[in-house]
Amino acid sequence: MNFIEELQWRGMIHTVMPGTEEQLAKEMTTAYVGIDPTADSLHIGHLVSVMMLRHFQRAGHKPIALIGGATGMIGDPSGKSAERNLLNEETLRHNQESIKKQLAKFLDFESDAANAAELVNNYDWMKEYSFLDFIRDIGKHITVNYMMAKDSVKKRLSAESSVGMSFTEFSYQLLQGYDFLWLNQNKNCKLQMGGSDQWGNITTGTELIRRKTDGDAFALVCPLITKADGGKFGKTESGNVWLDRRYTSPYKFFQFWLNVSDTDAEKYIKIFTSLDKAEIDNLIAEHTAAPHMRNLQKRLAKEVTCMVHSEEDYNAAVEASNILFGNATSDALRKLDEDTLLAVFDGVPQFKVAKSLFDEGVKAIDLLVDHAAVFPSKGEMRKLVQSGGVSLNKEKLENQDSIISNESLLDGKYLLAQKGKKNYYLLIVE
Repeated sequence: MNFIEELQWRGMIHTVMPGTEEQLAKEMTTAYVGIDPTADSLHIGHLVSVMMLRHFQRAGHKPIALIGGATGMIGDPSGKSAERNLLNEETLRHNQESIKKQLAKFLDFESDAANAAELVNNYDWMKEYSFLDFIRDIGKHITVNYMMAKDSVKKRLSAESSVGMSFTEFSYQLLQGYDFLWLNQNKNCKLQMGGSDQWGNITTGTELIRRKTDGDAFALVCPLITKADGGKFGKTESGNVWLDRRYTSPYKFFQFWLNVSDTDAEKYIKIFTSLDKAEIDNLIAEHTAAPHMRNLQKRLAKEVTCMVHSEEDYNAAVEASNILFGNATSDALRKLDEDTLLAVFDGVPQFKVAKSLFDEGVKAIDLLVDHAAVFPSKGEMRKLVQSGGVSLNKEKLENQDSIISNESLLDGKYLLAQKGKKNYYLLIVE
């Protein structure tokens, strides 16, 4: 597979340095992407560059994921309005191990193939490098004029920016340039990839390699992913969409992809899956013919959830969605773990009720009228129960005087009441 052509039809190329395609056609080439280790999980904003490495390896080339342990201690000014917090080594090492486990779902680190992926941390070659050695060996090759011309620097030094820029941040592009030089000399790495906001930092590296060793070095960046409405990709009201289930449950992760717009689904299925062009073209055609079926979003959500989590997690997320939107059973409801249950019913009216009621047993009609205002009156509840319109934990309530006890509770502390087809209420027992 031709890597450049693959990325082009997927809409994943913003700028590519002349000669890059010829280099890839000539031999198996090593490329790297830098990953910021400021958290112990990647979020979906990282996925574009990770997918670039995945396609790169599928095309027969060798990917390197660089954890920016040293640069993470400084902070990249690109696209930032303020400096970031600095990390200690213990935190960095923990974050690195966590990130590698996530990357292993996308890249082959373990095989004996010549193009097996590698993970490196720039802290390993920077920690013993003295400041005097660095400015003597590296600093003299790049002029201040060259560094000042970069957009990321100009924006922070512009009249609109009240923050200014510390020397620490100003030196960032030199450090990133040195990463490329080190990998070029020690790993025969000839290509650096990243987001378009990294172009300035990446080309500092190609320039450093050219000036210091007269070697070949290339650059390729992808567009920054945005939403059709102009909003920031990967951000929700509750913050980033993380790959680690501790921060974003597989259900919420699945829901994020399921709920993207038609325009975004058409773009994202090319970027965030490994489906081939023919299959994606067919999916888009099917979706255009029947957009209300949301087949494109369903397939996108399936592919990404299976890749990041597992097929089992995907199936559980679909089943959880059916509880809210379909005709799921009481058994399906009882299978949900507590986090997923709360995620599914996030946003429905909730009532807190005393545990002592269930210890003694309470009539359904007293519970749903007097202790939780699901119904405004007992008369209204009686009528709806008689017509079969009230359910508890997805089981039809046959008699309003039925006794509800601890055995009825989900996870020992929840009860789901349903009025008609679409009105849910979650009772939380405390």
